[in-house]
Amino acid sequence: MKFEKVCDIKDNQLVIDLPEKFRGKDKVLVTIDDEYYADSGKEKLELLKQASKDPLFLEDIMEISEDFKHIDYESL
Repeated sequence: MKFEKVCDIKDNQLVIDLPEKFRGKDKVLVTIDDEYYADSGKEKLELLKQASKDPLFLEDIMEISEDFKHIDYESL
């Protein structure tokens, strides 16, 4: 069974109330994903700004553009 829930952190602690279907279980796997909020507007914009200056990212974009350059002319 899988249960996902976004939780608030208070004083660097996390408390999770499990649903009734978990009653009697001895162990569960807990995964902490701090990327959940990377999709928020401010953080996403900041990541895009960083990418626009990243040399490896820019090199990849140039390679992709070069690969598709000939395909663009074929559709004319």
